[in-house]
Amino acid sequence: MNATNRSEQVETEVEETEIDNNLAAVSDVEAGIREFVRNDIAYLRRPPQVSTEPLEPNTEATVNNVNSLIQRVAGTSLAEIEKLISELESLRDLLHAEGQRVQREISGYAQLSQAAMKSTRMIADNVTQWKRAADGLRNS
Repeated sequence: MNATNRSEQVETEVEETEIDNNLAAVSDVEAGIREFVRNDIAYLRRPPQVSTEPLEPNTEATVNNVNSLIQRVAGTSLAEIEKLISELESLRDLLHAEGQRVQREISGYAQLSQAAMKSTRMIADNVTQWKRAADGLRNS
């Protein structure tokens, strides 16, 4: 019994050590991720370095041309994205309306099917009654 208790204690200690090692590894990974993210976005927190020296006229014209080009390209892209968003919203509305219509159609078919089954049962019952009546007349 004593050996069994000792082996269970050893197993428990090994499991606790493994859990501690796993937790330490997880903490290390999380710390690494945090550090990576901090370093990756650090440039976003720094204010842009603006030169106080005046630009040459040729350089200033080039900068203005580049800014104008970027605004045109970005404006076109934004307009296309907004158009795509509005098309997707209209498609979503269409799909929602069609889904409701299909549900109504299915409900209508289910009601029609139930009515047809009831009618068929009634007809079958009536035919059975007529057959019994006819058999009764023949036997008499």
